[in-house]
Amino acid sequence: MVFPEGVRGMNKTWDQRYRLQRFGTGFVRLALETDTPIVPVALIGSEEQQPGLANLRGVAERLGMPALPITPTFPLLGPLGLLPLPVRYRFYFGEPIRFRGDPNDEDEAIEAHVQVVRDSIEALFERGLAERESVFL
Repeated sequence: MVFPEGVRGMNKTWDQRYRLQRFGTGFVRLALETDTPIVPVALIGSEEQQPGLANLRGVAERLGMPALPITPTFPLLGPLGLLPLPVRYRFYFGEPIRFRGDPNDEDEAIEAHVQVVRDSIEALFERGLAERESVFL
């Protein structure tokens, strides 16, 4: 399993939830190299388990961490504030996507494939959020 957003996907604040960040191209190059289909997946619920209010990037960098999120419970409750809220996760799987081409193609060609995957995941997010009745149910 790969996460095309990388660390950028876990550093989002509440107002950015379910908005995909920039994707890398390595996952498409790997799929082309190994002739492996890409199965788009959207996870609904994870954005609410610890809603980010802010991300102290500068402090995180000095500590050698990818992020230092501030949530409604952390750091206020200390280590207990790291416990996630009791949300229900829902997984949505898209149809496998198989690309043809050279993994060493120019970035422009690879980025066209990346956009197909991104569009598929965004559609899964839209579906999942529309079907969800509650964060906790």
